[in-house]
Amino acid sequence: MREFLVEITTTVPEGTSQDEVDRRRAAEAVHARDLAATGNLARLWRPVGELRSIGIWRAADEDELHEKVLGTLPLHPWMTFTVTALEPHPNDPGRTDAAE
Repeated sequence: MREFLVEITTTVPEGTSQDEVDRRRAAEAVHARDLAATGNLARLWRPVGELRSIGIWRAADEDELHEKVLGTLPLHPWMTFTVTALEPHPNDPGRTDAAE
C-alpha cells in the first residue's frame, strides 16, 4: 500500500442538530478503529488549538484512498481533504531497508 499525508477539515452544516453531530462523531470513532485495524489509517493527529486532523493513510492508490477509505467515513459529507502522496526518503531514519 502507498502512504498519503491527508489533512482533513470538518465543517458541520449550519442547522445540523447536536444529536446528528454526536451520532456521526461516535460512528467516526468506531470506523477509524476499523480502518486502523485494516492498515488504512496509520497515524492521526490534531494540531493544537485547531479543529482539523492530519494523518498518515494507506491505500493502493489515490483513487482507492478517496473511494474506499476516506469516502467511507461517516463525516465524509462534511469534510474537505488535502491529499499528498508520499514516498520513502533516502535519509529517513526510520527506514529499515537501508544498506549497511
